[in-house]
Amino acid sequence: MSDIIRATQAPKPVGAYPHARRVGNLLFLSGVGPRDPSTDAIIGNVYDVDDRLLSYDIDAQCRAVFANVRTILEASGARWENLVDVTVFLTDMAHDFAAYNRVYAEYFSAAQPCRTTLGITALPTPIAIELKCVAALPEGR
Repeated sequence: MSDIIRATQAPKPVGAYPHARRVGNLLFLSGVGPRDPSTDAIIGNVYDVDDRLLSYDIDAQCRAVFANVRTILEASGARWENLVDVTVFLTDMAHDFAAYNRVYAEYFSAAQPCRTTLGITALPTPIAIELKCVAALPEGR
């Protein structure tokens, strides 16, 4: 049996999927990006007058992704410290890894889940980073 979680305070999913699913004491988060929960705007993106992406701020996008992950965890009855596995997708590994790794270290200084970082060519929306997370919940939650 599994529970579907839809976090009302998190950005809406960009497809037909829930924010997370709980199976037993494991919580699986769908891919989480750096969108503002209230406006759906992509944090850190700068566009020209024709709505073409000019640049992005990887530091701002990392912080927004981590905030969105935290929101989904809390809506699911979990905490940041419950994360056990994080998969990170970066669209420009060569340019963004150092900044992402620095911000990641700030957020994961105490709780250190396993981590895999992948360089990919694109994500479904014009974002530079996306996280896929698994948390282990304490028994009885």
